[in-house]
Amino acid sequence: MIFLFFIILSCSSEERALNQDAKGMENLAGLDFTQSERDTMLQTLSVLRGKYDTLRTVELPNRIPFPLYFDPRLPGQVIPKGRENYLFQEFPTRRPDNIEDCAFFTIGQLAHLMRTQQVSSVELTEMYLDRLKRYGPELECVVTLTEDLALKQASMADEEIKRGRYLGPLHGIPYGAKDLLAVPGYKTTWGATTHKDQIIDETATIIKKLEDAGAVLVAKLTLGALAWGDVWFGGKTRNPWNMEKGSSGSSAGPGSATAAGLVGFSIGSETWGSIVSPATRNGVTGLRPTFGTVSRSGAMALSWSMDKLGPMCRSVDDCALIYSVIKGTDGLDLSVVDVPFQVPIKKDLRLLRIGYIESAFNHTNTADNDRAVLTRLSELGFKLIPIELPEFPTSSLSFLLNVEAAAAFDEMTRTNKDDELVRQIKWAWPNVFRTARHVPAVEYIQANRARMILNHKMSELFKNIDVYVVPSFWGDNLLRTNLTGHPCVVLPNGFNENGSPTSISFIGDLYKDGEVIAVSHAYQRGTGWHKKYPPKFK
Repeated sequence: MIFLFFIILSCSSEERALNQDAKGMENLAGLDFTQSERDTMLQTLSVLRGKYDTLRTVELPNRIPFPLYFDPRLPGQVIPKGRENYLFQEFPTRRPDNIEDCAFFTIGQLAHLMRTQQVSSVELTEMYLDRLKRYGPELECVVTLTEDLALKQASMADEEIKRGRYLGPLHGIPYGAKDLLAVPGYKTTWGATTHKDQIIDETATIIKKLEDAGAVLVAKLTLGALAWGDVWFGGKTRNPWNMEKGSSGSSAGPGSATAAGLVGFSIGSETWGSIVSPATRNGVTGLRPTFGTVSRSGAMALSWSMDKLGPMCRSVDDCALIYSVIKGTDGLDLSVVDVPFQVPIKKDLRLLRIGYIESAFNHTNTADNDRAVLTRLSELGFKLIPIELPEFPTSSLSFLLNVEAAAAFDEMTRTNKDDELVRQIKWAWPNVFRTARHVPAVEYIQANRARMILNHKMSELFKNIDVYVVPSFWGDNLLRTNLTGHPCVVLPNGFNENGSPTSISFIGDLYKDGEVIAVSHAYQRGTGWHKKYPPKFK
């Protein structure tokens, strides 16, 4: 009798513990089940736990994609059709007496020097490699120099150009790539202590497309650990305008190296501000393309429904050229669609309807710089339309990123390898990953459904305008447009009272990257902000 009573007590204790766990989860999810309902669930919850344990025996490396693809289009919304109408423009340039004077040239200038054989790719490559070796350690912006590969690619470019096989304006141009892009034979560290010796034996699609265009990879550049901030396993990437400050993240290295003239251009990535923020901090121009127009194959996955790859350059012209090369399907990233790159010609440009978020231009720290953008656009002949973003609780969707990131790095959390990451503060990845484990799958799905409503509201907004201009960090615009997948061009628009660059953002309709590029180019062409470079590195 006593033995039987002990068994009953033991079972009851196990059930009580499971009951308390279930009740705690209910409280976190804002639910309130009855005890009877809870008792009915207990056995099923135990079975579910067993299923989780079994699933965890299946190896799921970061490269395995999520099979449900985010499509920013609404039902019935079609992808633009037609021919490409983008034409790159060279800028006739004479070879300078000192090759290092080319360090801050745009691609348009470098391409002219290369095509006319005034400068060789090897000369340019050696010059940039020398600057990377000289300034990279100080800026803490380089993970790995790809010197052997770069010199091989540069020599090949020179030989091809001499033989008359000119591949186009990127032929022989040195660049750097954020170190979340795989390159065979070189480490792909993702900026994290946990992956600092990782070598991925594949070539990221974007790297392959640039290689096919003749571009020369000179360096793999820093990113904050697992694409968060500017702190990586080797230090904190510095802002060349103010070495006491970080360069922001997570495309910290691309922003810093491009601004300091260590590369001809760079490739970054954005999930929630990782191009916009370092482009702003470092005073460079960045393009975040429409979601699903550039393949992410071979790139570290953080959020399958939000990750985007894009260029960080010295001008909108340069960003447009890079986009024309890297866009398009590859049969590997199944979220990508083919869209013609259509940039309005001067006559059609004036027909575009340009909106501006009226309330935003009176409530920013750089209001004078931002208002000057509106003045310049008016002077260019654009009719500006005051708008406001449609109301929506956008911040309530931010956990979508956290959940997907926690899934991408699930094993790290379960094995406690996240303890090895440099940053362990409240908003760093280790805590975010742990917290995300408490988001119910139902809420994740509901948030994605709500996201469709947000996309619908933005679609309605773009029925009245073609492009809108907004201070880069105003309100929920940055999160909102990353969730909806809209393209953005961010470019410098002046300096603040501390002498640091400020920026403005142009947002375009889905798949209308050419329109937002055309408008932002028209603005930038009449300013000189993108031609200002950090004095220490000139």
